[in-house]
Amino acid sequence: MKKLENLKIKGKRVIVRVDFNVPLDKQGKVESDFRIRKSLPTIKYLKKKKAKIILISHLGRPAGRDKKYSLRIVVPLLERLLKVRVNFYDDCVGKKVQKKLNLLREGEIVLLENLRFYKEETQNDSSFARKLALLGDFYINDAFSVCHRSHASVVGIPKFLPSVSGLLLQEEIKNLSKIKNKPKRPLVIIIGGKKISKIEFLPELLKVSDSLLLNGFLSETILIAKNILIDRPYPDGKTLDAIKKIDLTNPVLHLPKDVFFSLPDDWTYRRIAALGTIRKEERIYDIGSETIDFYSEIIKKAKTIFWAGPLGMFEEERFEKGTKEVGEKIVRNYKAFKVAGGGDTISAIRKFRWQNKFDYISTGGSAMLEFLCSRELPGIKAIEKSPVVV
Repeated sequence: MKKLENLKIKGKRVIVRVDFNVPLDKQGKVESDFRIRKSLPTIKYLKKKKAKIILISHLGRPAGRDKKYSLRIVVPLLERLLKVRVNFYDDCVGKKVQKKLNLLREGEIVLLENLRFYKEETQNDSSFARKLALLGDFYINDAFSVCHRSHASVVGIPKFLPSVSGLLLQEEIKNLSKIKNKPKRPLVIIIGGKKISKIEFLPELLKVSDSLLLNGFLSETILIAKNILIDRPYPDGKTLDAIKKIDLTNPVLHLPKDVFFSLPDDWTYRRIAALGTIRKEERIYDIGSETIDFYSEIIKKAKTIFWAGPLGMFEEERFEKGTKEVGEKIVRNYKAFKVAGGGDTISAIRKFRWQNKFDYISTGGSAMLEFLCSRELPGIKAIEKSPVVV
């Protein structure tokens, strides 16, 4: 892979695709600075090398120019972390932006406005990508978490500029490759969370893992599709196609032995029982004690552990037990190489103060899973095919 270290960047305008898509609280303030902190090594490196640094990113899924999704909100935090001034321009393309960037001095940093204020970004519009490319001399992709997306700032710009991987992108690939390529075994993969889309990765993850542990919500969806649970909303077509490829008799696959049921409108009602006993009005909010013990025994013997997704609704104290106790077993396996990733997983890690107890915490979610499943990531391929760096 083409690397940042190979560039001669002194005095050059360098466009850096970072991921500042940070979670916001109800007041619209930054809830976690994890992704911003992960971008700092590349930014500091460029500043030391006296490049002119142009940061681009998206934030949320705005409908047009929605001010609550303006990247201006991250500037004070970024300045505090870098201990230098960060300029902010309220657009990301156009002649006014170009004129301002032409006045940048060596080592200066500017953050441009939310890329997704333009629909052309997600449409991978070639004209929009060219306009972005006109702003710089080089392009650096340091946003592993969006490398699975064919967006203009990810795959479009590299068509017009010499492009390389940033320090974070290199770090992500290095650590995830330790799981993807010849991991120490047994390899235990824990998949949880609320995103049903993760099911599409299960057939491939089953092939590479020695034990694949699922949480109750994903297990419920699988059992609905297999017509073991009835009177439930059926999964969509894409999810169904993936589930059809899952062999429930595969000894590598482990579903919960018991789960924590409650009612959506009455959390005072609670019971623990087997998945097959779930009633139509009940919902799964956590795994049960028997499952916690069962999963813990498997995790204890692992040499490599990959965790993506909490085991229950850990945000609520009454439903945090599964995530907390299984997470404790993961971090106490001191001999295993431990990697975690995904937004909700990182939130759980932060809540239970496990930040320094993993060998690596990835910024990726779907990109991380696609990489482990050996799928081609468009953002990485775009760098490889970009104009030759001189």
